Amino acid sequence: MREELSTIVGGEHVTSPPPSELEDASVASNVRARDDALLVRPGTAEEVAAVVAWCYERGVPIVPRGGGTGFSGGCVPTEPGSVVVSVDRLRRIRRFDPFLWRIEVEAGVITADVARLARENGLYYPPDPGAAESSCIGGNVATNAGGPHAFKYGVTGAWVTGLEAVVAPGELVRLGGPTRKDVAGYDLPALLTGSEGTLGIVTSVWLRLIPAPEAALPIAAVYPDVRTGTAAIEQILASGVVPAAIEYLDERVVEASRGSFPLGELGRGFTLLLEADGTAEEAERGRDELLEAAREGATALHAPTAPAEVRAFWQWRAGVSHAVTAQEGGKLSEDVAVPVDRLAEAIEETIAIGERHDLTACSWGHAGDGNLHSTFLLTPGDTAQLERADAAAQELFAMAIRLGGTVSGEHGIGLLKNGQLSRQWSAPAVGLHQAVKRALDPKGLFNPGKKLP
Repeated sequence: MREELSTIVGGEHVTSPPPSELEDASVASNVRARDDALLVRPGTAEEVAAVVAWCYERGVPIVPRGGGTGFSGGCVPTEPGSVVVSVDRLRRIRRFDPFLWRIEVEAGVITADVARLARENGLYYPPDPGAAESSCIGGNVATNAGGPHAFKYGVTGAWVTGLEAVVAPGELVRLGGPTRKDVAGYDLPALLTGSEGTLGIVTSVWLRLIPAPEAALPIAAVYPDVRTGTAAIEQILASGVVPAAIEYLDERVVEASRGSFPLGELGRGFTLLLEADGTAEEAERGRDELLEAAREGATALHAPTAPAEVRAFWQWRAGVSHAVTAQEGGKLSEDVAVPVDRLAEAIEETIAIGERHDLTACSWGHAGDGNLHSTFLLTPGDTAQLERADAAAQELFAMAIRLGGTVSGEHGIGLLKNGQLSRQWSAPAVGLHQAVKRALDPKGLFNPGKKLP
């Protein structure tokens, strides 16, 4: 395998790395890569196609890999003799038209680099997943990644106008492109977006951009309890203001992270993080209206205005997950989502589920989307604790479905949640998923064991 694949991509780009180089963030949940996988790093889309064709002809499992920042085991090889196809060498900006608000980037381009290039040219690429400094655009598309600003601006798929991908049995296809409107065929770019590498490998993406907001002004509003805080969310939505972000931290998360809050004493209690953006005038007016809508029941309000304070505010929010992990050294965190009007129930039930399994539980997340990061704290190496956390996660999934939500609002199904679609969707609906898989991947070689039951 090594010799033949080396003729396609070069010997230095075919390696047998240690499993640690093939794992992702799901390693905390004991998801381990096989030690017999080959890592192949094509340098062009044509080389990706040639590698896929080689694998497809021989029945070799193909595992696409981006930055390796996922939480679901989606890029981890679990089948014998897999070839892991990394896109990390596909780093070209193929085309950038700032005056037309569009860019085409290869799949290995880092998410934050796209955002920076856009900003340097007065433009804005809104999707901001937590691992933006190390995740790849291809992986963002494969998982339809979101982030705090998805409430106003949408997830990654909302910004994709076209893509190039390698599909079975090794064909390089272009779907969509720079055209902003196209209803000529089935929405195949949308089908591949969020497919988690089970239908093909994305090699480049056309993204639309928008003019950058002149100003963005955040707010932290602290409330005595969950019910008061979630009631404030409904008041905010009813106010008519469209926040750029509506985040929440429950009381335990606040306690873990408030010591590093950059604006002085945050306070104790359930906390909402809001942001208004637009022109300087629009942002100021929106912030004032958000403050008024959030005021009822609040015990503290913080509204930084200096650019350095605003940057520090969101850097602090980005570090919340690490602050939570530091409490006991490890955690198992799930990304269920529910309708916004059921958010309080889901937050409270997360705590109750933890108590039933003798685990410390907490949650934070994207309140405007009803997206919780329901989390159970763990002591590293405590296998009994991890087993209880796995059982608790099953209860979380059942709770999300019962409340009319989903088992994954952000991270995808991957390996860890394999089989959960059968709980959320009816048998005919799951059958449609399987029919799509068979049509695009008749041999079942693209990321086997992931996403579909």
